[in-house]
Amino acid sequence: MLITACSASKFIPDNRYMLDKVVMKSDRPGFDAAQLAPYIRQKSNSRWFSLFKIPLGTYSLSGKDTTKWINRTLQRIGEQPVLFDSAQARLSCEDLRTAMQNMGYMNASVGFEVKKKRKRRIDAVYTLHPGDPFLIRHFSYDIQDSGVERVLRPFITKNFAPRQFTVADLDKERTRLTAILNDSGYYHFHKDFIQFSADSARGSHDVDVTLHLMKYRKTSDDSAVSHPRYRIGAVRFVAGDSTGLHLRRSVLANSSAISEGSYFSSSALKRTYNNFGRLGAVRYTNIDFAEHPDSNLLDCNIQIFNQKPNTISFQPEGTNTSGDFGAAASLTYQNRNIFRGSELFSLQLRAAFEAISKLDGYDAHDYEEYSVTGSLQFPRFVAPFLSDRLRYRSTATSEIAVSWDLQNRPEFHRRVFSSAWKYRWSDHKHDINYNLDLLDLNYVYMPWISPTFKHDYLDSVSNRNAILRYNYEDLFIMKVGFGLSYSNARNALRANVETAGNILRLLSKPLSFSRDAQGHYQLFNIAYAEYMKFDFDYTHHIPLAPETQLVLHTDFGIAWPYGNSSVLPFEKRYFAGGANSVRGWSVRELGPGTFRGHDGRIDFINQTGDMKLDLNAEMRSHLFWKFDGAAFIDAGNIWTLRAYADQPGGQFKFKNFYKQIALAYGLGLRLNFDYFILRFDMGMKAINPAYENNKEHYAIIHPDLGRDFTFHFAVGLPF
Repeated sequence: MLITACSASKFIPDNRYMLDKVVMKSDRPGFDAAQLAPYIRQKSNSRWFSLFKIPLGTYSLSGKDTTKWINRTLQRIGEQPVLFDSAQARLSCEDLRTAMQNMGYMNASVGFEVKKKRKRRIDAVYTLHPGDPFLIRHFSYDIQDSGVERVLRPFITKNFAPRQFTVADLDKERTRLTAILNDSGYYHFHKDFIQFSADSARGSHDVDVTLHLMKYRKTSDDSAVSHPRYRIGAVRFVAGDSTGLHLRRSVLANSSAISEGSYFSSSALKRTYNNFGRLGAVRYTNIDFAEHPDSNLLDCNIQIFNQKPNTISFQPEGTNTSGDFGAAASLTYQNRNIFRGSELFSLQLRAAFEAISKLDGYDAHDYEEYSVTGSLQFPRFVAPFLSDRLRYRSTATSEIAVSWDLQNRPEFHRRVFSSAWKYRWSDHKHDINYNLDLLDLNYVYMPWISPTFKHDYLDSVSNRNAILRYNYEDLFIMKVGFGLSYSNARNALRANVETAGNILRLLSKPLSFSRDAQGHYQLFNIAYAEYMKFDFDYTHHIPLAPETQLVLHTDFGIAWPYGNSSVLPFEKRYFAGGANSVRGWSVRELGPGTFRGHDGRIDFINQTGDMKLDLNAEMRSHLFWKFDGAAFIDAGNIWTLRAYADQPGGQFKFKNFYKQIALAYGLGLRLNFDYFILRFDMGMKAINPAYENNKEHYAIIHPDLGRDFTFHFAVGLPF
């Protein structure tokens, strides 16, 4: 309020006015005037969250004496007043009228007026008068080249009319035909060879449009001839440096979509660039064509510049867990072309140490971890019984990974073996990415558990926790998963489904798997896990102003343990709270349901569930320099699908779940460096489903910073 109260009048010269607001309206019902806002050449001062002119207020705090550093600083981070320019307004009216004509409103006009306000401020009001749109009554093609006409005949649009006359539709048709010809051997064809003529009767809003496709002229002085149609002659692969070609000949050939004897295709050229761009062994590619004299043949030269095949990296880390300091280091070796097919081989060695303060009842041992991870990634499908066309699909990758992890803590020792066989591919035409985890194995072995830990949490009748106990037993998970993701400028969607134990269940009876005392089937004397899991995540962006947008997000997940499992493995359980969930709570502090944590030592286990729901609304706005701001409202919780004695109030029940949805609100500050974002979010509880009194339940009415405030630091946006 202090900043915005400061007047900017001292920076407005005499006989000039500050542009306070731009108003756009239309006298035609249903015509959205806001869509033409980009044609306004002069905008008023920017507003945070489309409401507050904080940058202008910051500038107004400064004085006119720029020799003082404080004035220079305030003016640099602020925004000087926008002074109304009548010439810019006149040009904006012309641009608006032209834009409406291009949309088919040929008789459009624009009215303009200024409304003077106090303190030498004005509002600029643009009133659009579109009138009635012109309609295409008849659309015809005049193709003067018979060879081109034969190629385009199957692609001629029969239902172009009737429709509203718009320049955008005509240009779209010209671009479409140009792309078809560029993919059909017409190497020199460009859209300037296509022109339109329009004829409308006086007093009518009907237009007859003719598309004229002209013959080929190399220069304006040359006579018109038929467009030359080219085929590919020789395709050569050339090394870009003295080290030669590092890729196998078959890999080069399969990566090229350009083949000898085929017609020149612009799409094939683009696919070839994309294919080589995906190969880690290739730094970049240059493709050029050479015409044969006196013939319609093009020789294609594909120049390959090699990437360094081997890299070694070392990454140290420092940790501090509740005052226990530690360190870790990882050494990674990568070979980007191990079999001369741009296969990526990676081997990582990692070691970690943490000095753990003496725990009551436990031996004085520190935390140690050692792991080794190896992976091999192929830039294509690797599977039997696949055709070459599918095997070398340009967007596919296949990966095999194996890892072994050793952990020693004062409470227990854990060994984890993992292996996976995965596929990834994309459909760029529809902006969809797919992932298939064909086989994912995880074997957890607990060779030793402290007697104190067993007594306190696993074996004692009074303290025994079923969820905790399950996650400290030997465990075998064999899962299969499939997922997809879709994104464009406005929407992002992710869906994933996975299942574990089904294949082993089918084999258990034919192969006579043994059973444990509870009747669970075992593999290698371990009861394997069985569950189904589904996740869905959707984000929608709504632009509100040039630098302000509203982002809506929902995240839903559900998992059901069955057969051999009555409890989900810990890694597969859901949690709520934290920087990417309901931000009024810290990570794993919310839920399930109305459950309230009471034992800080094991609440990280108890505050997990089988079902999750997150609903978020966040308004994002650019502030100044690299700073962005956000205001958000979050809602959600987690639930269990079964009633567990250690999680009272946590089971999902349809008649009660809406009463158990937590609500939070807050503000965020983000440092946006383009390639990464540092995020600071401050959340407050609004409605707390796990309450002891009415004030705690409705925290929005009875706020308490010590009880309800949570600060989050994260890298990247929450959704």
